[in-house]
Amino acid sequence: MRTPLIQHQLTLWRDLSRRLGRRGPDGVAEGDIAAPYAPAQSAMMYGLLFVAVAETVALAVVIPWPWLHVPVLVLDLWGCWYVLALHASCVVRPHVLKADGSLLLRYGPLLDVTVPASRIARLCADRAYPEARLGAVTASGTADLPVGGMTTLTVELTEPLPFTRPLGARAEARAFRFHAENAAEVARTWRCVREVGEAVGQGTAPEPPHPQAPQSIQSGIASPEAAARPKKSVSRENGSRARSRDAGESQPRA
Repeated sequence: MRTPLIQHQLTLWRDLSRRLGRRGPDGVAEGDIAAPYAPAQSAMMYGLLFVAVAETVALAVVIPWPWLHVPVLVLDLWGCWYVLALHASCVVRPHVLKADGSLLLRYGPLLDVTVPASRIARLCADRAYPEARLGAVTASGTADLPVGGMTTLTVELTEPLPFTRPLGARAEARAFRFHAENAAEVARTWRCVREVGEAVGQGTAPEPPHPQAPQSIQSGIASPEAAARPKKSVSRENGSRARSRDAGESQPRA
């Protein structure tokens, strides 16, 4: 049985290999919208990586005891790898707006929260600068997932949702504030999905078709029987006029 620590390390290795192999984001199917958050922390993560590498070199020079060089070097190299793997995991594991309107909120291997579409009351673009730690729940029941000290989206729930915080602590929240680079697109797409779902849920029957008009009216052309009758009347009337004209010509003039 895998312990959480081993599972955490395996996830980092898998995500790093996915990033190096350029295989695209994880958990994003056709019709889903990925909401990346890693760009907001890129400068900070690369700065930490530079500090970790500089510390590795400095400690290798400063420490005078040869027997301590190897364990310190291993620990420093692991720190460099962890910073790089954590950032790669954040890149390949973005937040996801599913095609059915549900949300997948993540932060690398540390956080993974699924919000069903039926629990979402409102999703809107809302910029905030919370000072809470990742996954911390405020007194109002809002869980903050800041990246670079900032959140750009707020999702309000119809009822509290339990989730697992980083390091395994359990909590529940009535709202989540998280960061996404394409916050406006995510909010707009969610509104469209919600409107379509409400229209389908109403189940309005289509309007029955109007009864078809008679052939003569529908096509705008008289039927053969209707067309024939006027022709017979016209020909009979023309014949009567011709006979009257012949009779008048045959009478002798005075």
